Amino acid sequence: MPEKPQSDKPEGQDGVRGILGRLREVTYGMAAHDMTRYAMRTRASMEHLFILTTMGDMLGVPILPPYYSLRLLPYAVPQIATWKRRMLREKDLTDAMF
Repeated sequence: MPEKPQSDKPEGQDGVRGILGRLREVTYGMAAHDMTRYAMRTRASMEHLFILTTMGDMLGVPILPPYYSLRLLPYAVPQIATWKRRMLREKDLTDAMF
């Protein structure tokens, strides 16, 4: 019968690490999760505002001259499809509430 490899950790240490890991996750959930979601939502709004400012010509909102829009085009190309979908999506009252 093969022998089990000996670990360098004492037997009770895994249980303590598991409890501390779970406690850390619960603390994150109570304290930081909402702030993280708010920061991500704010970042997405700022990115969409940036694209609206630079590529507004696609929707008929000319804000910047075309020269500057074309200079910024390589940086905005990856987000154009999702930005168009978000800007042209039907909105109703419940979207504004949340």
